[in-house]
Order: sequence, then structure tokens, then C-alpha cells
Amino acid sequence: MGVLEGLEPQSVFHYFEEISRIPHGSGNVKQISDYLKKFAVDRGLECIQDELFNVIIIKEATPGYEQEEPYILQGHMDMVAVSAPDCDIDMTKDPLRLCVENGRIHAKGTSLGGDDGIAVAYALALLDADNISHPRLEVILTVDEETGMEGAKGIDLSMLRGKRLINLDQEEEGVVITSCAGGARVDVSIPLQEEVVEEEAAQQSATGQNRQLMQVKITGLLGGHSGIEINKGRGNANCLLGRILEGMSERFAISLVTMRGGVADNAIPREAEATVLVDITRVEAAIAYVQEEAGRIKQELGDKDPAFAVDCSAVNQQEIPDGKEGSEAGRERKPYDAASTAQALTCLCKLPNGVIAMSRDLEGLVQTSLNLGVATLEQGALKLSYAVRSSVDEDREALCRQMQEIAKETGAVAEVRNTYTGWAYRTESPLRDIIVEIYEKMYGKKPVLEAIHAGVECGILASKIPNLDCVSIGPDMADVHTAQESLDIASVQRMWEYLQAVLAYKC
Repeated sequence: MGVLEGLEPQSVFHYFEEISRIPHGSGNVKQISDYLKKFAVDRGLECIQDELFNVIIIKEATPGYEQEEPYILQGHMDMVAVSAPDCDIDMTKDPLRLCVENGRIHAKGTSLGGDDGIAVAYALALLDADNISHPRLEVILTVDEETGMEGAKGIDLSMLRGKRLINLDQEEEGVVITSCAGGARVDVSIPLQEEVVEEEAAQQSATGQNRQLMQVKITGLLGGHSGIEINKGRGNANCLLGRILEGMSERFAISLVTMRGGVADNAIPREAEATVLVDITRVEAAIAYVQEEAGRIKQELGDKDPAFAVDCSAVNQQEIPDGKEGSEAGRERKPYDAASTAQALTCLCKLPNGVIAMSRDLEGLVQTSLNLGVATLEQGALKLSYAVRSSVDEDREALCRQMQEIAKETGAVAEVRNTYTGWAYRTESPLRDIIVEIYEKMYGKKPVLEAIHAGVECGILASKIPNLDCVSIGPDMADVHTAQESLDIASVQRMWEYLQAVLAYKC
């Protein structure tokens, strides 16, 4: 018996639970892609799976709808795979542990993947149904949206007939997205030099006779989606750790040993930690400084991040936790010299983060921002991964150039990748008119029409289909891209009924 069995709409939640059993974090999508292909083949539906593992499934119109214009339904099959620090789930191999509490669905210890698993579940339920009226349905399920929309960029849509697309990647019921920001990823690599010391001195340092190994760890931040929640004033664990370490470097000439923080460049990091070597005579002063700086940060964050906490303590080499794959926390822990440590931390702190500009045209809309999502020590360098967003392409390009210039000043390199264009607002949109009309008839009020700072794939797909008319809708979700992510059950039901009404509408 499934955890979601008995919830309405049964077919939608059946498929949501099915895909929750399949690991499908970004970059790990072959298994879910193959599942989708088999689903289509088993039902005799036309299916195209490309070399990227994007899947297109086509279902012909039901009787009486053959002359209606086709609908393209679109979502992405990958999720941001985030786990809580104490969670024992391997999200590359293990199924999600779904649970239902207070009318919402969660995953124990991990992100839920409602973004955008609910789109996949809606699509499969529609494709599997024999009692829902609709025109020809062309379902596009892309890969790796969360890491740069690579699936949407590479997909071939030349076989499709539809000119109106409903994207199912919105996270607030009653809000229809009509345009969105474009973006890019920026990877910064800051070189570090290992200390060159005599073997005997190195052994003394490692055993703490001359210097003491100290750990600084930030916890308790709320984190969140780097687009939707970038303007909420929440703390970025990587940036705050960099601030604290830079202050320590200026005062105590620390040597960086390990550093890591964050799990995805498009998620505001909740936790970060580092180990450093400090002159043994300055340990108490260093701890006092960290505590003072933590107090200042806590006051600055206020109620925007009330659980923010910093732990600073002396540790042994054996107490340093092993890093994730690719980091250097598990290496032979030779310290990096104080000069390159200082330079790396200066570069980190000089690089911008957060909201850069607000829109002059739409009140409350972030125009340009960036998020330092991941920081790691790899192969003799401090590596920083940023998600950059802007509704103005020129502003995005200027911000990326600024980051490259700052990096160059400190001997680092910043590489721009996965650039994608935004989705421009259409003055005339017949699809938007239908969406608004049906919503008003069903719920007695008009939906909110909104531009968002987050990214959806409509802009990229519209560049492949001339005159494509798009909207983005979806049910209520909360805390996406975090281990607290949840999906509102009643909202899923309402949006299911609404989606069916839209498909049944005859122009």
C-alpha cells in the first residue's frame, strides 16, 4: 500500500509516488527517462526519447476535439536533490520517503521533488486517462532544468504541431506566470598554495604543537530557492562563512585546511563549515572574534533567519568530517599557506551575492541577482558556483563580466556556462485569456498575472517554436530546493480540476 494511496486525485498521486521511488536528481535522469518511455510504449502512445534523455509523448485528441488546436504540456523530470545533515538517504540510489502531515506531502529528511515531479504526475495521469476530454496533447518532459536548462536547450521540437504551451512548473496556485528571468552559471576557481615546510615542522603543525586546528561551522539558516526567495533577506551560509574567515585571516593569519558549503547553485545554502590552522597562542582570541562576529550577523539577520548559529571550536584531525565526493575534506589535510588563504577569502568576499537590482517597471520584482550556492576545496583551489539571474540579458552579461574582472584581480578564473534567455511578456496572448476566463468562472476571481525572477523553460522553448503562446501554472508548494519542501494536497486537487477544464475548453 502506497503512502499516498487514497488521496485525491488518485491517479495524480499514484504517479507522483511512482516517480518518487526513482532517484531523479539533476544529472541522474536516465532511470526516470526510461520509465517515462516505457509508460508511453505500454500504452501505445507516440514517444521520442533523445540522447539527452528528454522525453516527448503524444496523445491524439479525444472525440469532438480533433479540430481544436493542440496543447503542449511541459515540465521537467529532474529535481534538486537536497538532504538534511543527519539524513542517511543516498539520493543517487534510494527512493524518497514520503509522508503526509497536516494536508501536505513531505519527504523525510530530503527535498520532495514536487518541483517538478507534480508536472510529470499531472502529465502521466492525463495520458493514462480515457475519460478526460482534450485536443491533441504534446507532452514535453525535459532533463536537468535545475542545473541550467540543458534539456530544453538541446531538445528538438520540430515534430510538434502545437502553438500554445502550458508549463507546469509554477509553485503558487492562483498565480499565472507570464514571463521570467534568464540566467547563467558562473564557476569561480581561486588557486591556493600548500604550505612548504620541513617535514619535522609539518609534523609539529599537524599535531598542534605550534598551531591549533579549529573548525567554524554555520547552521540553522532557512535557505530556499535562489530565485523566488533571493529578496527575503535570508543568510547565505557560504558568504557568511567567508566573511567570518576573512576577518580571522586579517587578525590571525589563518591557514585554510578544509571548506565546504551548499548543495546546489540554485539553492540558498543553509550550512557551511571550514577548518583552519591558528597560532596556538591565539586560539582563545580567535574564538572570541568568531563569537562577536556571529553576534553581529545574528543581529543583522533578525527574524529573517532566527535560528542562525555559529560553532567555533578546537578540533583534532580525526574530528574533521569526510567531505562529499570531489571535495578535499578527505584528502591528506595539508594546510594552504596564509597568503593564498587570505587572497582566496578576499576574492570570495569581493564577489557580489544576493539582489543586485530591482525592476523599475514592476514593483517588487527582482531584476538581477546571484547566489553563491556551492563552495568546495578541490585540487588546490577554492571553487565557487553561482546561479546568476536577470530579466534583462544585458544586465546578466554585465554582472558576469564584473565577476570575471573581480576574479582576475585576485588571480582567480571565472567561467560562464549554461546561459539561457528569459521569457518575454506577450502583449496579446489568447492562451492567457483562456486561462484567466476559466479560472474566474471556477473560483469567482481573476488569477494574479505575474512576472517572476525564477527561471522556467518557456523562453528557451519559445525560441524553437515561432509564435509560441505560453503560461505557467501549478499547485501550492513551499520551501522548494530544501529538505523542508512540501506540496499542498488540496491545491493539487484544485489544479487538476482546473487543468481539465482548460483542456476541455473549445475556442
